[in-house]
Amino acid sequence: MRIVRSVVAAAVTASIACGSSSRDETSASSESVSETAGRTEAAPVTGTPGITANNAFFYYADVEGAARFYTETLGLRKVADYGFAKILQIAETSFLTLVDAERGMHSADEPKTVALALITDQLDEWWDYVSGREIPLRSTGYSPDPTTAHDGFVAIDPEGYLLEFERFNEHEENARFVPLLDAAPTLPVGGDAGEAPGDLGFKATVIWTYYRDIPAMQRFYEDRFGLDMIVDQGLAKIYPTSATGYLGLVDETRGMHRFTEDKAVTLSFLTDDLDRWFERARDGAFELRSEAIETGNPRYRAFVGYDPEGYFIEFDTFLEHPDNDDLMAALGR
Repeated sequence: MRIVRSVVAAAVTASIACGSSSRDETSASSESVSETAGRTEAAPVTGTPGITANNAFFYYADVEGAARFYTETLGLRKVADYGFAKILQIAETSFLTLVDAERGMHSADEPKTVALALITDQLDEWWDYVSGREIPLRSTGYSPDPTTAHDGFVAIDPEGYLLEFERFNEHEENARFVPLLDAAPTLPVGGDAGEAPGDLGFKATVIWTYYRDIPAMQRFYEDRFGLDMIVDQGLAKIYPTSATGYLGLVDETRGMHRFTEDKAVTLSFLTDDLDRWFERARDGAFELRSEAIETGNPRYRAFVGYDPEGYFIEFDTFLEHPDNDDLMAALGR
């Protein structure tokens, strides 16, 4: 799996240092077979391993229906289909995986304490398209103001996940962010393969996660992951994790979600440094759910841990396999 070699990747590299959902039960999920390990407090670790791309697992009672929405209505390209899980590409190094909840680590009934920002410089065009479809909206209002730090609107997918179509504007708050977005290519949606116009697309994603103690979470992701905050919105802090993938930490008292113990989402990081990440976690960087790296599946190797407020964090390396041909091509392999 390549490390992305683009203008965006170079800038981001400079910005960063390089079944059952219960946390005390074993999951038989095909994502990762795992078990809780005790948390160890440790000093910050240096020499952060690399992250190639970022991904999120969303969990559905009707995964085929969710796949039709994302591939047909929004036009996202499916780059892998394992039956129970479908991997979609949103931007150059940004992916979304739709999982059959009956075979995943989370149930479809758990709170969907996450929002996915789809970053685009075609916000008006996306509004015209989305508002003209039978897609539920969190708010029917759309009044963009280019003098503000960002504009957007929020749609709701078929089972309740929030999708924030968002544009970051020229603003002092975005001084480090906008140049990266300007340099990122727009990945077109499917065009003829879907209903969305083929001249629309996305540049990047932000996975918004919701916390009670933002300063503690900043220390965790900065010290243990080696991330460098690129935008401080006050209520939210944005960190680059790959060339077009970002993580947004949100104060739950001011965001679209409140903190929940259970969360129907897994944060996933694709890496060529899986063994180094596992050793880093085992040395105390974060709590492990997996006792070992899962190696029994011919399509990937993976392990799962937790961040301090309970989000599942999974590290994946995808392997050469016929089911992964399109995914490997999307990753430049």
